[in-house]
Formats: sequence, structure tokens, C-alpha cells
Amino acid sequence: MLIVKKFGGSSVANRDRVFNVARRIIEDYDQGHDVVVVLSAQGDTTDELLAKAKTYCSLPSKREMDMLLTTGEQISVSLMALALQELGYNAVSLNATQAGMYTSSSYGNARLKNITGERITEELDRKNIVIVTGFQGVNRHDDITTLGRGGSDTTAVALAAALNADKCEIYTDVEGVYTADPRVVKTAKKLQEITYDEMLELASLGAKVLHNRSVEMAKKYGVELVVRSSLTRAEGTVVKEESTVEKMLVSGVAADKNIARIAVVGIEDEPGKAFKLFRIMAKENINVDIILQSIGRNNTKDISFTVDINDAYHAKEAIEAHQEALSFESVSVDEHVAKVSLVGAGMQSNTGVASKMFEALYDAGINIKMISTSEIKISLLIDERYTDEAVNAIHEEFSLGQ
Repeated sequence: MLIVKKFGGSSVANRDRVFNVARRIIEDYDQGHDVVVVLSAQGDTTDELLAKAKTYCSLPSKREMDMLLTTGEQISVSLMALALQELGYNAVSLNATQAGMYTSSSYGNARLKNITGERITEELDRKNIVIVTGFQGVNRHDDITTLGRGGSDTTAVALAAALNADKCEIYTDVEGVYTADPRVVKTAKKLQEITYDEMLELASLGAKVLHNRSVEMAKKYGVELVVRSSLTRAEGTVVKEESTVEKMLVSGVAADKNIARIAVVGIEDEPGKAFKLFRIMAKENINVDIILQSIGRNNTKDISFTVDINDAYHAKEAIEAHQEALSFESVSVDEHVAKVSLVGAGMQSNTGVASKMFEALYDAGINIKMISTSEIKISLLIDERYTDEAVNAIHEEFSLGQ
């Protein structure tokens, strides 16, 4: 059996945790399984490297940032290989180039395009435990790229698909997927199972357990995932195509504070203006989420939309550069907002869900700025100050902890 195991930064944050993970890897190896391990950078290494870069350059290039940030994972994999060797086991660490992880050329947010995996297979044939850097790849220019924050999950799922692994296990600092962040909602309940679609929505909407692109890839290639803790022996949550348990009305509540609202005021109310605005965002590779268009005055309209907070001022500058083509009065950025979302496959066949969600926020005295819906989710934009309060209110309204 071939098992791919991914461990997050908190799981390998220090020497004791590295050796704890090494022993868990050894358990599978001793049972005769082939083991490929994907690691994130230790602890807060990535954040520390980001902060360090800003002391050298106020606007560092994405290429150089990728060169810098990928050193964190290389430290993790080499130390893990050394720990396994210290325990008497053969292990080899590989970076993205050695593992054949080929990506697009979008520095900072590259997409995996192909995995050769030849070196990995060779090392497994030699009975080595293979430790691979997560979060990174190499593009056609032989430059190192990164897959975006949380990209180690995507690395693990991609390797599991490419190598036809029998299992893909994602280890983190929580014991599985919960109905809400257990650090925010004390009554949050761990789910035994969840569908790809529900997990994809939760991951995309701010739940920090899995990277959303890893769930997309798992669904596409049918890779069944298990999310569990590296710090306890508790059973985790299985993420798969269909849940064997009856579909819950609501699976969970997620929150995302890493967003900003862009408001473009006074655009001429004529065909093609919205198209031109969002074509600019697409050309700048800026993902747009919730969109609201409202009627202005004097034959104008206002368009508001949300973007990742790191893209906010880039988006504003791009819009301002096209003032003449868009013919608007002003553009502003609000970074003090958060998106709170309710997710559940059972919402498709049940009425009144939105009403209950709005009632929970009304009772808590929290105002709603924007609304977005799909078949299995409702997302609301609110003032960032009330994020935790909103999540708790919604969680309690739907009795998710029971």
C-alpha cells in the first residue's frame, strides 16, 4: 500500500514535534507500506520570512519572494529526513525540482500542471521513506514557484493522484473538520464525514483545515482524504464524494477576515461597463467574489465586490488606471470587513435557511453589507469587528453543536 501523509507547520514546529511525526511515519513503514510525506514550513517560518523580506524591500517581486519562501519547506524536509535517520530508518528529502512538480509561471499562486514523480518512485523502490517539500513547484523557466498559502495540501493530493496512492492523510493541529472553528466556537462538533462539495465551499470560504484547491483536485481525481490531528490519536474526518450519513441541513459555518470590499461609485449606467470592470480584474489575475450592483443617480450605478485583502490596493490602482474607459466618480477600499458563510448540502431541499441566518444576526445586532448565495451556501459580508460573534450566533441558531 502507498500512503501519502501531509503534515502542517504546527505539526513540525519544533524538535519534539518533528520526532513525534517521524514516529507516526515509521508506524506505517513498519507495516510494510510505502510512505511519501509532504511537509509545510515549521511553525511561523513563512510569516517570519515575509516580515523579513519587507525589511529589505517595500515592494518585493513575486519571483524573489518565491525563492525566499520555499526555503522554509526545504528546512522542514531535511530535518525530518535527519530525524528518521537518527531513528534508524532510510529517508530522503526532495525539493519540487527533484520530485518533478511542474507548475504554471504565476509566481506566488502557481498551478500544478504535471508531476513526473520518477525520482520519488526510484526512492520508494530503494525502500526509502520519501519526504517532499509542499507548497512549491518549478516552472518552464526552471524558476521555483509557490502554490499560494495552504498549498502543501494541494501538493499532497496531487502526489496521491499522480502516484495512484491508496490513502491520502492530511494532518493538522485539529482533530478533523468541525462545524465551526473550535477555537472560536466552543460548542463546535467534529464531523465524521463530509462531501467534497461541502468541504470545497468551507475551504473556499475561510475554514482553515484544507486548502480549497486541494479539495478541487481530490474531487477531480477521486482521492479520498482523511483529515486528522498529528498531536492525538483521534479518528479524523473523511472527505469523499458522497457521505453515507444522512445529509445534514447545515454542515458548518466559516469566516474569512482576509478580504476587502472594493466600491466603484458612479459608473455610467450603460451596457458593457461591468464587463470592462471585471475584464480588468481578470487581466490582473485578481479573483472576485461577492458582487453587488446598485442603482446610483443621474444615469449611473455603483458596483461593489470583494477580493483577497492582498489584492485590494492592486485592484484599486488597476481600476484608477482605466478611469477614462470606465467613467466612474470614485473608487474606495474597505479592509475592515469579513465574510461569514453557512454551508450544507441539505440546504438545496429545505426552505427558510436564509431567514434563520438573517434572524440570528438580527438578534445579535449585526448589520449585513452584502449577500451571496449558491445551492449549498449563503455568504454574508459584515463588519470585521463582529466576526466571532456572528459565527457563534449562527452556529447556535442552527444547533450545530448538538
